Amino acid sequence: MSDDMDDWADALAEQADSEAQDAEKVELDNLEDDADGVPMLSGENKLEAILDIPVTISMEVGRSNISIRNLLQLNQGSVIELDRVAGESLDVLVNGTLIAHGEVVVVNDKFGIRLTDVISQTERIKKLR
Repeated sequence: MSDDMDDWADALAEQADSEAQDAEKVELDNLEDDADGVPMLSGENKLEAILDIPVTISMEVGRSNISIRNLLQLNQGSVIELDRVAGESLDVLVNGTLIAHGEVVVVNDKFGIRLTDVISQTERIKKLR
């Protein structure tokens, strides 16, 4: 029975060594090909690989289309009518993609935005495609 215990202990030690070596492999070993043959990360590394990528977040009050003639006539004090009504929520965009709606707040003499409605993850992914 002692031999069985030694074999079991050896097997567990070998498994632990193997797992430790797997954990130390370079992230490139975790690459898999997607349907188009493009390499992509698998499992937990998918999200970890992009967490430090900077993105641009912006708030949009509204939009308007005007002709170049009218644009050239603008000067200080000119008013441009936007496609939003007063009190309507602002769009929160990340790299130009709508992710939420919110309202303007002032905190310590700085503008901020309080998110009132966040677009679902499914909808955001659909818009990216």
